[in-house]
Amino acid sequence: MLNIHWIDVAIVIISVVFTLGAGFYFARRQKSSDQYFSGSKTIPAWAIGISIFATLISSVTFLAYPAAAYKSNWILLVQGLMVPVVLVGLIWVIVPLFRKVIRLSTYEYFERRFGVFARMYSSVAFILTHFSKMGTVLYLVSLALATLTGLDVTSYILMLSAVIILLTLLGGIEAVIWMDVIQGFLLIGGGLLCAGILLFNYEGGAGEMLREAVTMKKIDFGPYNFSFTELTFWVLVVNGIFYALQKYGTDQTIVQRYLAAKNDKDAKKAAYIGVLASVPVWALFMLIGSLLFVFYNSGGAVLPDGMKADQAFTYFIGTELPVGAVGLVLAALIAAAISSLDSDMNCLAAIGVEDFYQRFKPSCTDKDRLFVGRLLVLFSGIAMSVVALLYASWSGEGVLGVVFELYAIFSAGIVGIFLLGLFSRRANKQGLYVGLAVCVAFTAYAVLTTTKIDGQVILNLGHYNFPQHKYMLGVYSHLIVLVVGYLASFFFKSEKATEELTIYGYFKLKEKKIN
Repeated sequence: MLNIHWIDVAIVIISVVFTLGAGFYFARRQKSSDQYFSGSKTIPAWAIGISIFATLISSVTFLAYPAAAYKSNWILLVQGLMVPVVLVGLIWVIVPLFRKVIRLSTYEYFERRFGVFARMYSSVAFILTHFSKMGTVLYLVSLALATLTGLDVTSYILMLSAVIILLTLLGGIEAVIWMDVIQGFLLIGGGLLCAGILLFNYEGGAGEMLREAVTMKKIDFGPYNFSFTELTFWVLVVNGIFYALQKYGTDQTIVQRYLAAKNDKDAKKAAYIGVLASVPVWALFMLIGSLLFVFYNSGGAVLPDGMKADQAFTYFIGTELPVGAVGLVLAALIAAAISSLDSDMNCLAAIGVEDFYQRFKPSCTDKDRLFVGRLLVLFSGIAMSVVALLYASWSGEGVLGVVFELYAIFSAGIVGIFLLGLFSRRANKQGLYVGLAVCVAFTAYAVLTTTKIDGQVILNLGHYNFPQHKYMLGVYSHLIVLVVGYLASFFFKSEKATEELTIYGYFKLKEKKIN
C-alpha cells in the first residue's frame, strides 16, 4: 500500500462524478433504439476518431505495455504498427461498404453474404472475445488502484462496475463517444506526464536516459530471426496484419463508430484519426516501460524486494509523482478503463438486440428494442464484474496470457469470412461452412496439444503437437477459412454474390460515378 494524498483522491472522485454527470445529461436524448446505438449522426469526425482511439487504448495498454517493455522490449508494439499499413489499403472500401449495406450490426454483412449461420457464428465470437477482455480490463485497473490505496480489489471492481454501467445505461452511444473524447485526452496527458518526469528528473538528463535504454536493448523490436515457434518480430508482423483486419473490418466497437458519422467522408476521417492517435500512444507507454527499467536498474532508485516487473509502473506512480500528478494519472487510468468498457457494453447490447432479440421477436417495437438494449447493458456489466471477481479470487495469475489465448480461440476464422466475402464472387455459403468446420477442428487440435493442466498437455501427440507460438493460432484459423472456404466453394453450385457486397461492386459504383 502506498500513501495517496487527499488532493489526489479528490481529483479522482471529481473525474468519476463528471463521468456520471455526462451519462445523466445524455439520458434525456435517448428516445429510440437508433439514437441509443447509432447516435444523432451529428457528431464531428474528430470526436468519433478520438473515441475510436480511446476504445482501442484500455487499461491493458496503460499497465501491460509498460510492463512488457520493462521485462523485454518493444516487440509487442509491432502488432500496432501494422494497423496503419493495413488501413491505408482497405479503409476507403470498408467504410462505405458497411454504411451502405448494414443497419447496425457488423455481422448483418456476413448474413447477407453467406447466410444466417455466418452471422450467428461471428456474433457469438464477438460476444465471447469481448466478455473475456472486459473482465480483464476491469480487474487490472482495480488491482492497480488497490495497490496504491490499500482498499481491497473487490471494492474497486464493484464501484467501477456501477459507474460504467450507469454511464452506458443512461447515455447511449453519444455519451460513450463524448466521454471517450475527454478520457482520451486525459489518457494522453497522464502518459506524457509520467514520461516527462522519468526523462527530465534523471541525473544524466533525457538524452542520457534514452541512450541507456537503447544500450540495454529496451528500445528494440527483436528478436528478428525468421521463426514462428517463438515470439519474434515476424510473428507480430503477421499477427498485426490480421489484428488490423479484425479490429477495423469485423469488430462491432469500431464499425458502430462508422455508422455514427454524418457521411462516408467523416467516417473515413474518423478511422484515420483513431489509428494515427493510437500508434503514438502505444509507443508512449512502451517508452515509459523502457525508461522505468533504466530508472530502477542504473544505480539510482530500486524496486522493493520481491516486487514484480508488472508492478513497477504502479509503484512509480505512487512514490515518484508529486501531489496532484498522482491524482491526474489515476484519473487517466480509470478513464482508460471506462472508455474501453463503455464501448464494449453498448456494442454487446447492440449485437444482442440486432442479431438475436429482433430475429426471435420480429414484431417487437422500437420501445421494446430500447428496453432490451438497456437490459443487455445491465447484464453485460454484471457479467463483466463477475469475471473480474473470479480473476481476483484466483489472484489474477496469468490473466493476460489467458485473454490472449481466448481471443485467438473465440475469434477463429472471422477475418477469413470477411476477406472471403469481400474479395471473392465465387465463394458460397456451403464452401464457407466447410472452411469453418476445418477451422474449428484445427483450433481444437492446437488448443488441446498446447494447453497444460498440472504440467501435462491435455492431448499429447508428441512431434505432432502444434509447434508454433500461440499468437499464430489466430492467423492460421483465418487463413484456413479463407483458403479452404474458397476451394470448397467449387464443389457446390455457384451462387453469384450480390455485387454491392464485394470490392468489385465498390469499383463498379465508383466507375459509374466518374462516367
